[in-house]
Amino acid sequence: MKKRQNVTIKGTKGGLVLHLDDNCSYQELKRELDEKLSANTRTQDDRHLLPVTVNIGNRYLTDEQMEELKELIRQKKNLVVDGIESNVLTKDEAKRQREETEVVTVTSIVRSGQVLQVTGDLLLIGDVNPGGSVIAGGNIFVMGTLRGMAHAGCNGNEQAVIAASNLKPSQLRISDCINRISEAWQNEDKHDMECAYINENHQIVFDRIQTLIKIRPNLTRLEGGH
Repeated sequence: MKKRQNVTIKGTKGGLVLHLDDNCSYQELKRELDEKLSANTRTQDDRHLLPVTVNIGNRYLTDEQMEELKELIRQKKNLVVDGIESNVLTKDEAKRQREETEVVTVTSIVRSGQVLQVTGDLLLIGDVNPGGSVIAGGNIFVMGTLRGMAHAGCNGNEQAVIAASNLKPSQLRISDCINRISEAWQNEDKHDMECAYINENHQIVFDRIQTLIKIRPNLTRLEGGH
């Protein structure tokens, strides 16, 4: 009977990928990994460092175990750990992902000097007065007049958008892009709901909200839909 392989080594243009079985014991896995890496490095050119990506599948490893695997790989003179990939999410990671994707609905008026900040998307039912600020890791939707400052995608999300029933902000930010609004534009009479987003030239532009269907189709994509 052929022995089950707990460690599979695959060479790529970017280095090595180690696929580690997630059903065997951790100690058994370490022992086979050490044996196979030792045999593999004897055939490699010592003058070049090889990046190694480790895929541990559905196995949960503690921080200490991850460091053990990294150290085992580093001991092979021409290998450097590029990263460890896992299908397992910790509770903290799952919580963070949920916070980043959830829509927080707030019914309020953001007055001058106030700052309203959320991790994910913000749906504000109310106005943002001059001097007030709304900040979100995702998108910002204001069902009211936006006259203060709005910063969407504050953690670097350039796909984030800002939309308001009446868009007359003092300043808009999306990711690291800033658009300061002229007083004349703020005083312009508008009737359509508008949005702002980063275009292909890395600039914040304004348009009718209907544009979002084409430029940000994921905003309207329902889970399990088409």
